[in-house]
Amino acid sequence: MGKKKKEPKPKPTITVAVDAMGGDFAPQEIIKGALEASRDFVINIALLGKQEVIIEELALHKKLVKDSFFYIIDAPEIIEFGESPGKAMKEKPDSSIARGINLLQCGEVSGFVSAGHTGAVVWGSVFGLGLEDSIDRPAIGTLFPTPTGHTLLVDAGANTDCRPPFLVQFAYLGARYAANIMRVANPRIGLLSNGEEPSKGNLLVREAHKLLKATDLNFVGNVEGKDLPRGVADVVVTDGFTGNVVLKASEGFAEMLTLSIQHALNGRRGLKKATSIVRPFLEGIIKRIDYSERGGAPLLGVRGNVIIAHGRSNAKAIKSAIYLAVKAVDHREALPDQDQEDLYEDVGEEETDDSTEYELEISTTE
Repeated sequence: MGKKKKEPKPKPTITVAVDAMGGDFAPQEIIKGALEASRDFVINIALLGKQEVIIEELALHKKLVKDSFFYIIDAPEIIEFGESPGKAMKEKPDSSIARGINLLQCGEVSGFVSAGHTGAVVWGSVFGLGLEDSIDRPAIGTLFPTPTGHTLLVDAGANTDCRPPFLVQFAYLGARYAANIMRVANPRIGLLSNGEEPSKGNLLVREAHKLLKATDLNFVGNVEGKDLPRGVADVVVTDGFTGNVVLKASEGFAEMLTLSIQHALNGRRGLKKATSIVRPFLEGIIKRIDYSERGGAPLLGVRGNVIIAHGRSNAKAIKSAIYLAVKAVDHREALPDQDQEDLYEDVGEEETDDSTEYELEISTTE
């Protein structure tokens, strides 16, 4: 009986660029997660960073290297977290972030993932890739787990200061993402506020409520912070400052809950039998609230597939972030239509294209 012929290795059709130097655990966790993503999703990975550092790290993952598809692009400059986004992007064209956005702009890759300087990624995406028609500001979309799925929070940190029309644009961006990527039919849009009544909230929220109510979106009104994990809306809109505070607070709570559950599972000898019964259920809860399961957040509103990963991303989180990029490849459609463009124009807000002002807005999100 002859030896069974080995199946040929499938060839990838998608290439995702990964910032190997960005994040608290770079390059070790970033490279490991990227290789695992390449192996499991059958995609090509462009590793961006200091070539000698990447090669040295790859030598520690020989099995993964053998099973993966990747190539290295030397990017010797690094943008540190304390640097001004615009200044750094202009002065460091050979950084991993600048090179990654350039690859995306040129169409050499289908997506870009970075756990590095968020402000630099946003700035580079806006001025390198450009904004979609009728969109004045991009927005970061973050998924919150709910009992039956997820709620998308928009904006989670790209814009510290917003105008009412921006929140309307965020709502359209979030609705499209929910429909195309999350597969939610006619997604429910909520506006984050300190009360359900239309009269609640600051001036920004009250004005945005009026505008959202006049759109063709499935606007369900104001939602409170407690409603995010309840899933009362599929998309919840807010300004980037508030969204980032909500995101960081929820991460802290999730970590506390995870540690409490783990302590309860491991701390009592007399409950060993009971613990063995409930452990699978509690571990399932831990998995749902673990940010590394979602990995990253899409930067909505730019002309490119950009995923912003958590600065503390481990290999698992990077792999999940790359998966988000892969999912988005086939779902980049034009937004919005003419009626929606007219809505933005009718608001009467003064627009600005000044890059210096925009840099001030996004640089505070770090």
